[in-house]
Amino acid sequence: MSTEPVIDALRAALAADQHNHAVRTHLAQLLLDAGRAAEALTEATTVLAARPDDVGALRIAATAAQASGDDARAAAYGRMADALEPRPAGTDQPAAPAPALAVPDTADELIGDWQDSAALEEPEIGRLEAARATLADVGGLDEVKQRLQSSFLAPMRNPGLSAQFGKSLRGGLLLWGPPGCGKTFIARALAGELGASFYEVGLSDVLDMFIGNSERNLHGIFEAARRNAPCVLFFDEVDALGLKRSQQRGGSAMRGVVNQLLTELDGASSQNDGVFVLAASNHPWDIDSALVRPGRFDRRVLVLPPDLAARAAILSYHLKGKPVDQVDVGKLAQRTDGFSGADLALVCEQATETAMSASMSSGTLQPITQRILTDASVQVRPSIGEWLETAKNYALYSNESGAYDELAAYLKRRKR
Repeated sequence: MSTEPVIDALRAALAADQHNHAVRTHLAQLLLDAGRAAEALTEATTVLAARPDDVGALRIAATAAQASGDDARAAAYGRMADALEPRPAGTDQPAAPAPALAVPDTADELIGDWQDSAALEEPEIGRLEAARATLADVGGLDEVKQRLQSSFLAPMRNPGLSAQFGKSLRGGLLLWGPPGCGKTFIARALAGELGASFYEVGLSDVLDMFIGNSERNLHGIFEAARRNAPCVLFFDEVDALGLKRSQQRGGSAMRGVVNQLLTELDGASSQNDGVFVLAASNHPWDIDSALVRPGRFDRRVLVLPPDLAARAAILSYHLKGKPVDQVDVGKLAQRTDGFSGADLALVCEQATETAMSASMSSGTLQPITQRILTDASVQVRPSIGEWLETAKNYALYSNESGAYDELAAYLKRRKR
């Protein structure tokens, strides 16, 4: 029986839901079975772009690439699949060409292999830009600013005094807390305070489906930061990049990434002069313990939802340049306790849409009023509730080291 009607039905299903990866993987297998290797490879790599650890799609891609004559690519897909889910002993495997070089076992071996390759110019990884903000641009959050001044900025600005007191300049700073509360903006402000460029790197900038490429990306990122010193190198979502190795499925693929990051951070006493490493995390309890030991991300600052002054400043910022009529941001700030910065931005966005709709209906400009903003604040629910429920468990039951004392104190204040 021809599989063409089934293939057509699967394509129709994907047209309605292009993110259904299970259907796309099944389609790739049918195309491969029908001898349409190039089409199968296209579908499989589409799945892998969203789910690089999908073993089924990796095996289909390996077979399809081999059938298409791309032996090197087939071998790479096969190695990645075997690293994530080793085949049982004695299992028949499709013939695949042996790689020209053995896959290095450690990050040091990887770097050694790269030394003979041509040096990269400025890599197309992450975003490198001049810092345009300082802590003066951060509204409120006086307690956070004080912690940043004492634990991070003061030692960096006074290396001689730090040496006299035995204060190490090694290591990095971890900004942690609920999402949408300004961790990235604070990192930018710290770069401005230090007069350094700001180099932002996300998870997608580092991870690659091919064995060794993620580690190479990390090395290239640190090399770019060193060439552009003084530089604040900022890793967003570091909990995903530096996930506890005990929680990693299969272990091999992501362990190399964590080991490479550790290797780069350990160069802070010599290679990383002028490179200040910062990271942000919504889930610090998921970060590998080796990353938060002394000399690495050993300084931690909790960034909580904005206080009253910060909420007023955020609201003023998002209303700036818009037509408003007798708006009291102070009163609105009092009504939005527990809102994140992202929640406050949404309040202003919804109020703007309401005023625009009224203006289009009436044919005259209708400004944003206090009532419109108040109504919008009622419609927007604080988004950090789920995070607080998870974080509370760690603050109450997994705080033997005292890492979550600040969070425990905040939760206690909220109950009053």
